[in-house]
Amino acid sequence: MPACHKTRKSGKDTAVQGTNDSSVVSKVSASVYGYFRDDFQRRFVCKVSRRAPLINRGYYVRWRAVDHCVKQFLQATSNCSRRQMLSLGAGFDSLYFRLHAEGVMERVTVFEVDFPGVAQRKAALIRADPHLKDWKPLLSHDSGPLYVSNDQYRLLGLDIRQEKEVEVALCGAGFQWGCPTLLLSEVVLTYMETDESDGVIGWAARLLPESMFVMYEQIRPLDPFGRVMQAHFLKLNSALHALQSYPCVAAQRQRFLSKGWEECVCVDMNQFYLGLVPQQERDRVEGLEPFDEYEEWHQKCSHYFILTASKGSLTSQALLIPPTVSPVPDLSPRLESEPLRASRLSGDPCVEGLGMASALLEPRLLMLTGGYGRSGRETAVRVLIRGQVGWSWACVETSVDWDARLYHSMTAVSGRGSLVFGGRSSPLKPFGDVLSVTYDLREHTESSASSLSMNVSLEEMECSGCHPQARWRHTATLLKYNDQKLLCVFGGRSVVEPVMGDVHFLDLETKHWTEIPVEGIYPEARHSHAACAYQEGAVIFGGLGGTGIPLGDTILLKPTSKGFCWETLEVHPPVVPRYSHCAHVIGERLVVVGGVWLHTEGVPGVAVIHLGTGASVEYHLDTSTIPWPLMLHSFCSELLDQDRSKVTLIGGGGNCFSFGTHLNSHPVTVDLSPAVLECTTSLAAEELRESMAT
Repeated sequence: MPACHKTRKSGKDTAVQGTNDSSVVSKVSASVYGYFRDDFQRRFVCKVSRRAPLINRGYYVRWRAVDHCVKQFLQATSNCSRRQMLSLGAGFDSLYFRLHAEGVMERVTVFEVDFPGVAQRKAALIRADPHLKDWKPLLSHDSGPLYVSNDQYRLLGLDIRQEKEVEVALCGAGFQWGCPTLLLSEVVLTYMETDESDGVIGWAARLLPESMFVMYEQIRPLDPFGRVMQAHFLKLNSALHALQSYPCVAAQRQRFLSKGWEECVCVDMNQFYLGLVPQQERDRVEGLEPFDEYEEWHQKCSHYFILTASKGSLTSQALLIPPTVSPVPDLSPRLESEPLRASRLSGDPCVEGLGMASALLEPRLLMLTGGYGRSGRETAVRVLIRGQVGWSWACVETSVDWDARLYHSMTAVSGRGSLVFGGRSSPLKPFGDVLSVTYDLREHTESSASSLSMNVSLEEMECSGCHPQARWRHTATLLKYNDQKLLCVFGGRSVVEPVMGDVHFLDLETKHWTEIPVEGIYPEARHSHAACAYQEGAVIFGGLGGTGIPLGDTILLKPTSKGFCWETLEVHPPVVPRYSHCAHVIGERLVVVGGVWLHTEGVPGVAVIHLGTGASVEYHLDTSTIPWPLMLHSFCSELLDQDRSKVTLIGGGGNCFSFGTHLNSHPVTVDLSPAVLECTTSLAAEELRESMAT
């Protein structure tokens, strides 16, 4: 091997070893704050650091999946005279100590293998901690590759890419190749060149005739979250190699079967969490900390998988048994052949933030409030103004202090400005007020140039009647019913209720929360849905339901002589369920843009539903001209052109697990005219076929 290549490889190996240090700190945080019990993991860190709830949840589901497989292996081999585990790239994992304390290590030997530098550091930590070194006493060895040992635990410093060296060292440490063996690999092989990791999978299958392999790694590299994830590891000089050749669960499964394993099951972490973790346990975990990062949680889980492969007599003892009916159905919508093109908004203003609210006050004026950006919570009111050469943006001072809030609603009211309702500053501090936002826009002409100035006033509206509970992630839609202007508030979530399904009406003339009868079967409670005014009523699509699975239903709130009634629209074919999306009614069509789904490859694009017939079509978004990963969740959207054939997407993004925060930096326009025209043509053809049939 050339010296320069050795140097590069050594540098990458050092970077990969560094991932162990950040990982163990996160594991300790999840353990300390009650996600799982591990009294030994903290012995391998100098200081306990609290991670964000999203990180804690992410490491919990990883721990839970591996622990599930380990316990299943121990149960499946309970009658064997000897069993062993081989942990590849074990790092500072405390598996041996934890299992021994749980009393489940009968006739089990654990072998841990990692780079010599990592193994030496772990051995030093064990020697320095009386809680570890005296545990069924451990013997220390000054020189490798065996650094720590007793009759049930062996810690070795090896490069697992060196097959022959690994074989010799394991044999010397008492490893038995014919013994029932569980191999563990948690985000290890992907750091190797793909041919090297394939080699490890292959030699394990050749040398271990009675074995099971458990692997936890990343998938789906090409969508926006996957691109951010890859960029993060590239910055750390620890690229994810196998991700390119094996980008999905099907490819990973085929990988193991082609390398000599006889059975293989692979599921992503959404499928594992929702299908194999009992509801009672999910309720416990979800109640540990205030949490409001659903989009990031589901995307993280869709980009990691747990895999089990087996050989020999152990193939009949599955470690993972997916539920008969998947909680996350694999919906692959039929996409139209021509995608819809996304491009930057003319003028290219720089506006970013997630959880904002928007209102189109007049054709040339768009107002944005709240949200979270790179500088933290946004307290200023921002406006986009259309000029002769495109759109520009500015921050506007308000007459009173504006509380920073996220996931609120802002509804444009003709002649009145807009109304802001709800939102939150934290998951423990929601808002239940109604704010009236008015403005004064003036144009000044000086010589040949013109400029605009704007004053914004903010006032809390004093409302009578039975006020809705404070909430966020709801919708507030302006309805015109029996010559009344009503603000219709539906759904959302509160501090106590994870999903809400109530509906409230605010009469804007009397400023009174009015009791109006609503008949029919109430739709499932939800948040992060979309609602639009339609025929003196409203249409609601999608959202995140109480089970933690996105909804794909289309619900009509129809006016009656006495009030309103709920009615479900049967949509055919079904569109991809989603939440954290946006929607608009254009004529008789509901246009749904973006959102988060749990299983479909890629990000949901645009769905068009005819509200009269229920017919639907779906479109992929062509984002090739957008230089950054376009994340279509927690964003705003408005129809800015007069013919309502283009939708503008503003803001959006989120925390990409531990890979950093990504925010869309510029508004993006999607040309809907092909979708509207195609939908009209398709519906006309369908109606013609039906008329000919009758």
